[in-house]
Amino acid sequence: MDFLVLFLFYLALVLVGVVMICICWKTQYLNGLGSGGAQVFSYIIPECLQRAMLRLLHYLFHTRNYTFIILHLVLQGMIYIEYTWEILGYCQELEVSLYYLLQPYLLLIVNLVFFTLSCVSNPGTITKENESLFLQIYEFDEVMFPKDTRCSTCDLRKPARSKHCSVCNRCVHRFDHHCVWVSNCIGAWNARYFLIYLLTLTASAVTMAVMSTVFLVQLVWSDLYLETYVDDLGHLRVIDIIFLIQYLFLTFPRIVSMLGFVVVLSILLGGYLCFALYLAATNQTTNEWYRGDQAWCQHCPHVAKPWIYRNIHSHGFWSNLREIFVPAAAQVERKKK
Repeated sequence: MDFLVLFLFYLALVLVGVVMICICWKTQYLNGLGSGGAQVFSYIIPECLQRAMLRLLHYLFHTRNYTFIILHLVLQGMIYIEYTWEILGYCQELEVSLYYLLQPYLLLIVNLVFFTLSCVSNPGTITKENESLFLQIYEFDEVMFPKDTRCSTCDLRKPARSKHCSVCNRCVHRFDHHCVWVSNCIGAWNARYFLIYLLTLTASAVTMAVMSTVFLVQLVWSDLYLETYVDDLGHLRVIDIIFLIQYLFLTFPRIVSMLGFVVVLSILLGGYLCFALYLAATNQTTNEWYRGDQAWCQHCPHVAKPWIYRNIHSHGFWSNLREIFVPAAAQVERKKK
């Protein structure tokens, strides 16, 4: 029963993570699917429950709150407690090097530092004082970012690559996206913190998955070296994959559940990390990538006036990466001095 409850809890967390990633990406296809799904559920779910769900979704995704920060820390704490309680002690008995065992904790320290910086740092808020500076940073492409436009909410001139965040109610320089997990916008000034945070979070999940796998493999080789077992009828059977899975589930249910969770988490985080690195290497933001995706639909019949978006801000791999870690605004200020 303890294993079943834990397995269902981990499964629910994985499903929540998948839903959160799907919602955060907000692609056109997901939006169309969501509208169709909304029509179906409108006939099933009572109206009062629909209003309550809409209010909850508005609070979670359209207001700045600490819900996902708390969820993030609780989930991370539970995984590390499970790793310490189950894996660390067993691996020390199997004489696994302490250097490898402590790697997840070193990654945790670095991750928490950059997680905090991503939460509290200024992403590049545009104000009356720095508006003229940001207008000089990037060239206007007259397609996605036309010149001499003003923000209808802030009443500020909009620099190229900027966007008004409806959640934070501010215009952000080189706006990437609003991340609910850090309750902050990701912009020019904190993109480097977010990228390192994402990198260390992925690395810690992968490291835990590797250490858990190493422990289970060593356990299998040490306990099941005879390669045969006696079944309930007294017959001698050859050990197969099904028997190994049943044996590990019954002997170490929590370790196997944790391993399954961190493997799925590693795949999800790894995919998003590759996407973030691709954007950094090509000098794009999530906002620009999403809006530029309309260029692929230029021959679609439902597009009235198709347009072609060309990335004019990419200046080579190393220059693009340098711009992430040394924002262009800082370079302009240094030149002025």
